[in-house]
This record gives sequence, structure tokens and C-alpha cells, in this order.
Amino acid sequence: MWRRDHLEEAGANLRPMNGELKVVTTVSNQAEAEMVCESLAEAGIRSMPQMSGGNIRLGAAAALDVYVEQQDFDKALAVLNAAAPSDEELARLSDEAGDNGAP
Repeated sequence: MWRRDHLEEAGANLRPMNGELKVVTTVSNQAEAEMVCESLAEAGIRSMPQMSGGNIRLGAAAALDVYVEQQDFDKALAVLNAAAPSDEELARLSDEAGDNGAP
């Protein structure tokens, strides 16, 4: 659950989000939503997780949509895409992990 002090530590702006909101990503659970929102807050982007429509309520294990204000959508998408490793990076990391595990 979001705590006010936790949000302030992440640099989140606690004033209400105004204007049109847009889903920037959907995550699998509350923990992922917190990580995404923290990354966005570090970039100065306000965000809000909301239970994804049509899902069964599973508490912390439910899928969540992460909303940002329309004007921040492109910047938020860039922040999230920069945080995700490319297919090439994943392959390199996998190869390195395989090399380190060999006797």
C-alpha cells in the first residue's frame, strides 16, 4: 500500500493529477507498480496505479494500470523504455551468466 512518507521519499508530487490521464503501462502486481511509479517520480513525472479493468480482485497480486497525465505520456514512455533492457542486452546477460556458471 502506498504510504505518504514513501511517496515523498521517492520525490512524488502529492498534488492532484489534473487533465486527461493515459495508461503508460500495465504491470502484474503492486510491487511492480511501486517500482514503475518510483522510476517515474525520479524523472519528475506524477503517476497513479489503478486496478486494471475487468480483472478479478486479487489484492496485491492483481494487475494494475499505471496512469500519467497526457502531457507526460511520451516522457514517461521514454523513461520506462530506457529502464527495460533490449533483447540484445538480455542475450548478452544470459550468455555472461552461462559463462560464469560453467566449471
